[in-house]
Amino acid sequence: MRNIAIVCGGDSSEHDVSLRSAEGLNSFFNHNQYNIFIVDMHGLDWHVALADGRKAPIDRNDFSFTIDGEKTCFDYAYITIHGTPGENGILQGYFDLLHIPYSTSSVLVEALTFDKYALNNFLRAFGVNVADSLLLRRGEARPSDEDIVRRLGLPCFVKPACDGSSFGVSKVKTAEELAPAIDKAFAESSEVMVERYMKGTEVTVGCYKTKEKSIVFPVTEVVTSNEFFDYDAKYNGQVDEITPARISPELTAALQAETSRIYDILHCNGIIRVDFIITKNDDGTDRLNMLEINTTPGMTATSFIPQQVRAAGLDIAQVLSDIVENQF
Repeated sequence: MRNIAIVCGGDSSEHDVSLRSAEGLNSFFNHNQYNIFIVDMHGLDWHVALADGRKAPIDRNDFSFTIDGEKTCFDYAYITIHGTPGENGILQGYFDLLHIPYSTSSVLVEALTFDKYALNNFLRAFGVNVADSLLLRRGEARPSDEDIVRRLGLPCFVKPACDGSSFGVSKVKTAEELAPAIDKAFAESSEVMVERYMKGTEVTVGCYKTKEKSIVFPVTEVVTSNEFFDYDAKYNGQVDEITPARISPELTAALQAETSRIYDILHCNGIIRVDFIITKNDDGTDRLNMLEINTTPGMTATSFIPQQVRAAGLDIAQVLSDIVENQF
C-alpha cells in the first residue's frame, strides 16, 4: 500500500483550520487502500502524529520519519495547508526536488493563484471577468484615499493580496475607513489589494480532472447576513451554504463551464474551488465574475467540497483515490 502524508499546519493565520481539514481528509481516505499519516508543519517543526499518540520528527532530507528503528518514506503528499508554505508554491518546490508527487498544482500555478492581484490580471487576458483593483506594496508610496475612492468607488474591499480565509479583509464603506483597513491588511501581507465592490449572488464551484475524467461539482450558493463571507461566516457557522444553488440550469452550466475553462487555462492539478459573484450586465443578462481560486480548499465534513461531492452523488474516498492515482 502507498504511504500517504496528509500535510497540514503551515505558517499562516490558517494553521488551525488546516488541522481540521487534515482530520477531515483522514476520515475520508480509504484506509484499506492507503497507509495514511498526518504530517504537521509549523516553522521548522515538522512531525508525524502517530495513531498511538506519539510524534516522530520528519527528516527533511528525504521527507521520511523513523520510529522504533524503522524508517518510513512517503509515496505521495496530500497538501491541505491553507496559506504559506502549502498554497503558494514553496512546499511544491520542495516536493519537486525530492520527486514526491503531490495533490496540488505546480509551483508556478500555486504562486500565481495565491497572489490575487497577479491572478486577476493573468486571467483577465483570457476573458475571465474580474473586479477592477489596485495593488499597494508596503514601503511604497500609495495613491491618496481620495484617488482610490475616485477609481474604485464605495463601498470597496481591502484584502491581503496573498492570503486566504478572510483574515485581514475589510469592506470599506467610507473614505475614513480606508486607511485603517489598509493597515489591517498589511498586517497579513506585504501587498494589499483594494478591489471594486460587486453586488450580486456569491457562489462557489469545485472541480478536478484526471487523465480519464473531468468532474465539475454542483454549484454552492453562499448566503450570509455578515457584511461579506468573512472568517466567522466561513468557520463559525454564520452562513447558509445551499447546494445546489438556487439558480437556473443555464446559469449553473455556465458557471461549471467557466470553472472547467479556468482549470484548463492554469493547467491545474487536484481539486480546486473557484469563487464567483454573479452580477447583472446593463442589458439584464447575468455576468460571471471570478473572485478567487482556492487550490487547497477546506476539507472538513462541512466544507464546500465535501458538500458538493455528496450533492453530486460521488464517493469522496473514490475522488481522493482518483487524485492520488492520477500521479502514478
